Amino acid sequence: MDKKAKKRYEVIKKKLEPLRLRLSGAKQQQDDPEEVAQLQAEIAKLEGEMVSLKAE
Repeated sequence: MDKKAKKRYEVIKKKLEPLRLRLSGAKQQQDDPEEVAQLQAEIAKLEGEMVSLKAE
């Protein structure tokens, strides 16, 4: 992994932590059911990007 990819990986890792917390909270308090799906999709997208960065 080059320096740029490593930096992007770390940025994604930092973004995932609060997203997972928001997802947990959204699941507990189902005010907006679409929010859960949106957060899950965003987390999946970021995790997919992390996998592709690691594969390089």
